[in-house]
Amino acid sequence: MNIAGRPTRTIWPAADGSGDVEILDQTRIPHAVATVRLRTLDDAVRAIAEMQVRGAPLIGVAAAYGVCLGLREDASDEGLERTHDRLLEARPTAVNLAWALKEMLAAVRNRPRGDRLAAASARAAELADADVATCEAIGEHGARLIAEHAERKGGGRVEVLTHCNAGWLATVDWGTALAPIYKAHRSGVDVHVWVDETRPRNQGASLTAFELGQEGVPHTIIADNTGGHLMQHEMVDLCIVGSDRTTRTGDVCNKIGTYLKALAAHDNSVPFYVALPSSTIDWSLTDGVAQILIEQRSAEEVTRMTGRTATGEVVSIDIAAPGSPAANYAFDVTPARLVSGIITERGVCAADEAALALLFPEHRPTAPNAG
Repeated sequence: MNIAGRPTRTIWPAADGSGDVEILDQTRIPHAVATVRLRTLDDAVRAIAEMQVRGAPLIGVAAAYGVCLGLREDASDEGLERTHDRLLEARPTAVNLAWALKEMLAAVRNRPRGDRLAAASARAAELADADVATCEAIGEHGARLIAEHAERKGGGRVEVLTHCNAGWLATVDWGTALAPIYKAHRSGVDVHVWVDETRPRNQGASLTAFELGQEGVPHTIIADNTGGHLMQHEMVDLCIVGSDRTTRTGDVCNKIGTYLKALAAHDNSVPFYVALPSSTIDWSLTDGVAQILIEQRSAEEVTRMTGRTATGEVVSIDIAAPGSPAANYAFDVTPARLVSGIITERGVCAADEAALALLFPEHRPTAPNAG
């Protein structure tokens, strides 16, 4: 996708051949576009934990490159395990992190130490390119849904509501929930996006709005509690959100506030879609509410806010009553019964175990042997 008209990815190997990795620092967008060089395992862990990179697919790819940085420091079996454990602990909710680390371990574990870094670097690059292809496929499948709404409206504008940031900044490129919007927009469909601000980190107001503006997609930032009102007044045609972890039964875990949007959509008969790569599906889980660990982040994300002053200075200020405690649950779970469909790289399906198994038969549970 584009920044100032220039195609850009969120993460890439340093061009100087050093083996370092460069990322877009998403904690500084939209007030500044800056890159950060990751030289060590510590740098990679910090980038994931402090959300310089964020979004489930991108976290996975960043962890893959983090394995490369860890192997550069220590390619022994013990070093590999230590690298795996440190990266896994950086963010607990997004399943892509564990998935990518499993892929990386499979690529290097049984190799001689001297061959491990090269093998890891090659596999990390493969995972990055695969993420781009996967997200573009999600975009193509989801764009058909948007085009169908446009046809039903006689070519009129399609109103899409999204929550948090599930665009290209949350992946290597294209995005998940925003990929269908980009594809539809580029094909000439008149589409407008309602952008939830997404407190407390404001990923919608800062990242999603930034992305859409760079691509020239019409959009409007709204307060998080506005979506239900818009649906009541028939100002939303469909919702599309992303997911950080999805059960094989179709429950989806996404940024806090998603569940409330799904409830409002259900009450107003607004289709509610979730766009995700299959790497986000945790095939071992059947009950999202009971089984998915919900990350709790620093209370300061709730009580403080960062913004730009009229003079251009970027500052953080307190916004809450002094001394009041704050809770910061980062995600919630939307039950499958509230999801109209799941948009994957292989197509769109119902949010249930049978439909997902049809799309991904390689993950279908096998019956135990009789005996």
